[in-house]
Amino acid sequence: MNNEQLLVFPNEILCRKGARKISEIPNEVIELLQKGQLQTVNLTEWLAVDHVILFQNVLNELALAKDSSPAIQRLRDLSEQKVMKIIPAIAREWQVLLDCQSEVDSSKLYVALSQHHSDSVRCWAAYIIGQHQQMSLYDKLVSIRPFAADSHFGVREIAWMALREETINNVIESIQYLLDWVVDEDANIRRFAIELTRPQGVWAKHITVLKENPSIARPLIQSVISDPEKYVQDSVSNWLNDASKTNPEWVKQICEQWLNVSDTKETKRIVTRAQRSLVK
Repeated sequence: MNNEQLLVFPNEILCRKGARKISEIPNEVIELLQKGQLQTVNLTEWLAVDHVILFQNVLNELALAKDSSPAIQRLRDLSEQKVMKIIPAIAREWQVLLDCQSEVDSSKLYVALSQHHSDSVRCWAAYIIGQHQQMSLYDKLVSIRPFAADSHFGVREIAWMALREETINNVIESIQYLLDWVVDEDANIRRFAIELTRPQGVWAKHITVLKENPSIARPLIQSVISDPEKYVQDSVSNWLNDASKTNPEWVKQICEQWLNVSDTKETKRIVTRAQRSLVK
């Protein structure tokens, strides 16, 4: 990135653990996050970022600040400023800006966003893919893959959220495409496939079809019944826990079947966590 020379900070900033409360985040850290020069290190910092201020700063960085006032005002006028509303809104503003550029310049700008040092900016880039009207589901999955494998937790979460609506509208097709993802060597990719299809999920719309008939996704979750990574195990068990809220007997049967074919500690952990809502 062309802003790498800016990213030289004291160790106490680079190696910080992150505050537990937004009010406890040092002003210097907030300022660097808003400038896009620092990555967030925990959920508290991630939620503390003012995306509109960051948007203004990134526009300046990319020499796009001219005539940006209407876009900024539209963002400020949004009735809801929560992060899961503002990120898609900023992605829409970026799409408008990209559409006004030549194909070459648009491509360069998108690359700058998708490879930006700021995790928040990369979140915008992921949502640009998710909201693209001309891209097929397959092309969106191909394009979202780097974000699904991103080193930052926030970008990985936003990656599946960005494709949630597309998945809801194309459940069967999504599952078919994701069958290759759940056997990928990258745990982040495997986890993405599971999170994307969770019947209820977190901070996302429910997938009614899978709430009513979770067996549709059985080929997908079956591939990770003994995944070696806890990051993936947690996702699988959460998937089943979601399903247990509408189809408890199905989940009980699946868990029993999995234990019969796999006696690994990984499977036992998944099954135990999957049934936590059933054990009262």
